Amino acid sequence: MATLKYSRQRESIKNYLLHTEEHPTADTVYMHVREEFPNISLGTVYRNLNLLAETGDALKIPTPSGGDRFDGKTTPHYHFICTCCGKVMDLDMESIDHINEIAGKNFAGQIESHTTMFYGKCEDCILKS
Repeated sequence: MATLKYSRQRESIKNYLLHTEEHPTADTVYMHVREEFPNISLGTVYRNLNLLAETGDALKIPTPSGGDRFDGKTTPHYHFICTCCGKVMDLDMESIDHINEIAGKNFAGQIESHTTMFYGKCEDCILKS
């Protein structure tokens, strides 16, 4: 891949992702980055988020509702998606990397990684019901 030209807008998007605990949609990122770059387009935000995901500088998290979420924390970790409100959260848990070995037992290929999502109701939704 060719070296990317530095972009202040991309850097701002990346910085926002690194400093939020939320897992924002592209629209949410757009609203925050517009504070610094009022003329930025939503298309520019989408392109840069996808580029950051491609280069490994952000995670792109597909959700059942169809709207991708983004995460600046790129170290291996797991996510929880609330089936009631759609909130995406990091799970603080031990690694389950041994699942790669389990999955590979009856598989002729080579398993290198995995993605695991957990689903259920978040604490806020449980308290509301």
